[in-house]
Amino acid sequence: MPAPGEREDHHVQALQRGLAVLRAFDPGSPRLTLTEVARRTGLARAAARRFLLTLLDLGYVQFDGRTFALRPRLLELGNAYLSSLRLPEIALAHLEALAEKVRETASLTVLDAFDVLYVGRVNGGRILSESIAVGARAPAYATSTGRVMLAGSSPAEVADHLSRADLRSLTEATIVDPRELTEEIDRVRRQGWAIADQELFDDMRSIAAPVRDDRPSVVAAVNLSAHVTRAPVEVMRREWLPELLATAARIEADLEHSG
Repeated sequence: MPAPGEREDHHVQALQRGLAVLRAFDPGSPRLTLTEVARRTGLARAAARRFLLTLLDLGYVQFDGRTFALRPRLLELGNAYLSSLRLPEIALAHLEALAEKVRETASLTVLDAFDVLYVGRVNGGRILSESIAVGARAPAYATSTGRVMLAGSSPAEVADHLSRADLRSLTEATIVDPRELTEEIDRVRRQGWAIADQELFDDMRSIAAPVRDDRPSVVAAVNLSAHVTRAPVEVMRREWLPELLATAARIEADLEHSG
C-alpha cells in the first residue's frame, strides 16, 4: 500500500480532478460559476473550464451562460452501482415490514471509504426533520450504521480509519475524539449493535445492527431512526432492538439463500 499522500503508478490524476469537479456541486450549491468550481476544487480556472466543458459535451452538466449545474444523466452512474447490488433488493421487503411495525424510518447502508451510503430507506409514516434519500452519504464515525460496520473491522483497521477521517462536530453531541470513538466502536463490537444519540442531526436518534455474509463479514447495516421525542434510549433498547436484530437476521438468511 502507498504511504498517505502517495499514489500508485496507475493513478490517473485527470480522472481524479474530473470527479472533484462533479463533487463540487452539492444540495446547498446546485449551480456554480466557473470561478466557484475552481475555488472549490483547487484547480486553475483554465483546468476547471476544460473539465466542465468536457462534462457539458458528455451531457453530465448544463450551462445557462453564467453558471453550471448537474444534469439528470449523472444518475446513471449511481444507478449502475445500485443495480449491481443484491442487498437493496433483498432487504427492501424486510425494511418495509420493520418500518411498518415500529412506525419509524428504516434504512440500509453500506460502508464506502469514510462514509455510509444509504442504499435502502423506507419511511414508517412518521416525519423526520432531516430528509435522507437513497444515494445520500453521511460520515461513518457519526452514525449508528457506520459504527456497526466499523466494529466489523479489526482494531488496526479502525485505528487507520479514524486517523485519516475528517472528524468534525456535526452537532454538540458528535464524538470526534479518536480515543472516545475507539472505545465506542469497541463497545459496539462487544454488544453487537449501536445507538447514535443526536450526533448526525440534532433531535434525531438511531439504532443499528450489522448484516453479515456467510464468511461472516459485516457487509451492511440496518437501522431505525426517529425524533428524540419518539425514541427514548430505553425504548430503543427494549422494544426496537429485538425487531432490528430479527430483521438483520432475515436479510442475512435471504442473502445466503440467494447464493
